[in-house]
Amino acid sequence: MTFTVIDKERWERKEYFDHYFLNVPCTYSMTVKLNITRIKKKNQKLYPTMLYYLTTVINRHCEFRTAINKDGELGIYSEMVPCYTIFHKDTETFSNLWTDYDSNYEKFYAAYENDILKYGEQKGMTGKPNVPENNFNISMIPWTIFDGFNLNLQKDYDYLVPIFTMGKYYQENGQFMLPLAIQVHHAVCDGFHVCRFINELQELIDG
Repeated sequence: MTFTVIDKERWERKEYFDHYFLNVPCTYSMTVKLNITRIKKKNQKLYPTMLYYLTTVINRHCEFRTAINKDGELGIYSEMVPCYTIFHKDTETFSNLWTDYDSNYEKFYAAYENDILKYGEQKGMTGKPNVPENNFNISMIPWTIFDGFNLNLQKDYDYLVPIFTMGKYYQENGQFMLPLAIQVHHAVCDGFHVCRFINELQELIDG
């Protein structure tokens, strides 16, 4: 993984970044319904499969890998890895795990299963230690269907990386549908970029 610092004076997005980061700090969210029928028909586990697809599309586009690093530098990670929540029924709390990305689905799935086996019972917010800086957050709320979801980041308007939240899947007209909320920072990501992401994600799911 590398982090390439952005030369803002030569950056075609400078005007937009300054407006939505400095003048009018702005994040926004969009909730969509994904058709996951193919995943269900193939009997694939939904969570790791969606982690793989989400990460695959993120790693295609720089607007989803743009961040401010620990040194306060604005730049682009060459690759992102998913940091995701798992639920503990006994304590009704969650922990964050992360899994290294691999473009090969079977290898990624095996790494996910290994992380669940090794760290899945660890309590506390960080279940797997040494979270890499090039991570993005995914969570799932599998207990209810939602049409809208929004995170309110009171003090984190410098957080540029997208956040994903999935809901409970359901059947509609014979198809399996999954709610997905995407929260992004307008300084680096416009509506066009989110819509392209959603379309490419659905194409991946459909195979």
